[in-house]
Amino acid sequence: MNFKRYFIRVLHRLQKGPGYTYKELLVWYCDNTNTHGPKRIIREGPKKKVIWFFLTLLFASLVFWQWGILIGTYLSYSVSSSLSIGFKTMKFPAVTVCNASPYKYSKVRHLLKELDALTEAALERILQSKHGDAISAPPLNSSETVSQRLDLKLWNQIPLVLIDESDPDHPVIIDLFETDQSGSGTRPNSSSPALSNVTSEAQKHKVAVKLCHHKDTPQCIYRNFTSAAQAVTEWYVLQSTSILSKVPLQERIRMGYQPEDMILACLYGAEPCSYRNFTQIYHPDHGNCYIFNWGMDEEALISSNPGAEFGLKLILDISQQDYIPYLTSTAGARLMLHEQKSFPFLKDQGIYAMSGTETSIGILVDELERMGYPYSDCTMNGSDVPVKNLYNEYNTSYSIQACLRSCFQAQMFENCGCGHYLFPLPEGVNYCNSEVDPDWAYCYSSLRASIGHRQFCIDSCKETCNDTQYKMTISMADWPSEASEDWIFHILSYERDLSTNVTLDRNGIIKLNIYFQEYNYRTISESAATTIVWLLSSLGGQFGFWMGGSVLCLIEFGEIIIDFLWITIINIISWGKGLKQKRAWAQYPDAPPTVSELVEAHTNLGFQHEDIITHSHDEVPPPGALPPEPGTPPPNYDSLRVNPLAVIDSDSDAEAS
Repeated sequence: MNFKRYFIRVLHRLQKGPGYTYKELLVWYCDNTNTHGPKRIIREGPKKKVIWFFLTLLFASLVFWQWGILIGTYLSYSVSSSLSIGFKTMKFPAVTVCNASPYKYSKVRHLLKELDALTEAALERILQSKHGDAISAPPLNSSETVSQRLDLKLWNQIPLVLIDESDPDHPVIIDLFETDQSGSGTRPNSSSPALSNVTSEAQKHKVAVKLCHHKDTPQCIYRNFTSAAQAVTEWYVLQSTSILSKVPLQERIRMGYQPEDMILACLYGAEPCSYRNFTQIYHPDHGNCYIFNWGMDEEALISSNPGAEFGLKLILDISQQDYIPYLTSTAGARLMLHEQKSFPFLKDQGIYAMSGTETSIGILVDELERMGYPYSDCTMNGSDVPVKNLYNEYNTSYSIQACLRSCFQAQMFENCGCGHYLFPLPEGVNYCNSEVDPDWAYCYSSLRASIGHRQFCIDSCKETCNDTQYKMTISMADWPSEASEDWIFHILSYERDLSTNVTLDRNGIIKLNIYFQEYNYRTISESAATTIVWLLSSLGGQFGFWMGGSVLCLIEFGEIIIDFLWITIINIISWGKGLKQKRAWAQYPDAPPTVSELVEAHTNLGFQHEDIITHSHDEVPPPGALPPEPGTPPPNYDSLRVNPLAVIDSDSDAEAS
């Protein structure tokens, strides 16, 4: 009922039309507002009106300019970082230890036999080139070389070449695996003047890896290296990756270093431990790795006190005499400290421990707390990241390293049709190898060097909102000392091999001490630099300073805007009615009749009042005459008037009551 009454009043208001014009409304606002300035415009004289008008316009512009800056600052969602220091007992970090060599050479020798022979032959030709005999060296398929029985067609999928840059305008490219002395178009013959350049300026030789793409348009690229050692290592890694990718996972685990052979002694605080307290995982870069306190099957260990006596002590044997000579040139143990249930990316975040030393690692803890959207593009658990995490098969938590590698593997499969050996495989994808995918090395190298693909993965992956970082202080000393190495090696050899002979030496033994340096931890947290409270107070401060206004003044301004809109709506409706009426009048050929013409059309001219009839009642009308016709009175137009609005309102109110 109330809605009906309100609707009727609105209709009457629309019929009546606006009660005042825009000018009247503006004058009323200036005269009644609490904002300084507008009142002076309408109350002062002509000259002061102009001055106050420009002053009010100037300061209003300053207010809106400052408001724009403040709102832009708020919408930038900037953060401020705060550092707090606390003291508490903390969870001991997960410790991952690996050998620098992924496999024992004695167990993979049969797989790498041909590759090693080919590498030896290539090194021989490289050394001959340093003495100026690269061109005259016998080809690899000759009876004088050790590689005469190799299938060079397979190995030439990723050839190793020698580039002579004595003449920068016409470099000479020599294929070290060429099977025919005259089979290469880039190889000069014995009469070529470039031969003298090779023999006289051997120091300008460079060894490169040649990667070719044979599909569609054949294309090759050369990966140049400043040292032949780097080139041979890179080439050997690519070739061994192709070989080992075809080996089943369980066989690769068997060829790696086993925990009972690598972990000789373990002590956590005052409690003894062994290799059985470690969780084994397979890492493509380092083979078998072992994680202490990973927290997958049991609760994480709590460190009772800081100091070396309350940490983890390990003695490892890396057996570097069984390293793969061309694959691993670094001897030592690779280790990493990380959170529980997180995958260790040792290639990026790990450190080396040198053999023959005791390495002490003091730990300091930094906890990072980032604000989420819209202040930063971080994620809590990776559920909002568009990249499928391939490391979920380990049941580990999300990390940006896992996301970047998963993204690269997805790009690898999309562009090359196979997956790289160093990363987990998506479902239904096989690892790349030179037999099935001869162009994989070219595709992999191009993808790794592509800035566009790297930027795509960086844009797709997100940092974690909460992270724990372990800062390490590392110190080293020789261990064992010369005075004690004899009895220590005897005891450790007996405990591992049950032999009275010494089977260990200083080149393979490593001692580790990992402990909390102190229980003070730092928390680096982010907070919003601008809040809604800051924004409102800043907006009000600027408005009050330049215009002397408040929130009520803004409400008044909003009210006048609503009135302006209401007047505009009424005017539009009135204009529409007038336009409709004009269109209706346009249908008649003549001008519409006036009021007087309408009155005259409805007037009976034969009407006469009875009191002015002149004949008497006694007068008899002549025979055959009709009686007088009674007249019709004119209409009473006053009775057709519409009652005023106030009367209608009062009546409707009375009905409602």
